[in-house]
Amino acid sequence: MKRLSVIIGICLCITGCSSMKPEDFANTDPKFDLFDYFKGQTQAWGIFEDRFGTVRRQFQIAINGTVEGNQLTLDERFDYSDGEKDQRIWYIQQKGENTYEGRADDVVGTATGIAAGNALNWAYDMDLKVGDSTFRVKFDDWMFLQKGNVLINRAQVTKWGINIGQVSLFFTKPANAS
Repeated sequence: MKRLSVIIGICLCITGCSSMKPEDFANTDPKFDLFDYFKGQTQAWGIFEDRFGTVRRQFQIAINGTVEGNQLTLDERFDYSDGEKDQRIWYIQQKGENTYEGRADDVVGTATGIAAGNALNWAYDMDLKVGDSTFRVKFDDWMFLQKGNVLINRAQVTKWGINIGQVSLFFTKPANAS
């Protein structure tokens, strides 16, 4: 019995357990409107840390967002510190007052998002390029809008339920953005 308790404890530490839910942020300000925030030009800076806290990648993203009806299209242009460049285009639809679905070429199936107050939780599986290989991983993204129109994004990245790292991003709107 004691051995079983130790195994369960280790599994919980490895996989993590978050009790955070979007509705926990329902009464927070400023209110985050995904379409409004990303319409026009947005800039972002980010890092990827492995599960041991070592920074493995640094990058900048130039984002152009267009809204047509209930769809937001995000054209993300990545510029990594090692010289690599990449592009991802998201097609995001608002499905309900606080719910979203998104697709991108490297996203497996559909990403789902739930917003409340200043927060948005975005979850999806992705085929992530690492060198010449591709790994299927799961992202659990949390975005938090702050005063001054700064958006903080933290994403836990897991494979087979095991934490492999974290992405931290900071978004801002240029002074002349629409």
